[in-house]
Amino acid sequence: MTGGARDHAVAGRLLPWSRADGGPCYLVGDGTGYVSRLADEIEDVQIDMADHLLGHAAELLAEHRVAGAELHYLARRLSESLRDVKRVAESRGARLTRRPPP
Repeated sequence: MTGGARDHAVAGRLLPWSRADGGPCYLVGDGTGYVSRLADEIEDVQIDMADHLLGHAAELLAEHRVAGAELHYLARRLSESLRDVKRVAESRGARLTRRPPP
């Protein structure tokens, strides 16, 4: 991919939320401002929510009498959570690769 979103990904931080059209949001800065701190907090909440959801999934799947609607709901929440955590991993991984050597 050349130009467009890739240029922003190289130059900025992928944020843990999307634009109104579903596209990625990027932040250009030194990583110390208000939006960077807010993004850090939201990423932490998303990771914590994923952890709790995994615990709930384990409990629900251990039951032998689970309705299809419950499994469908669980699958949707797990999919949303996986999408969020994947974005966090991409954002943090990109920032690791851009750090100057010590």
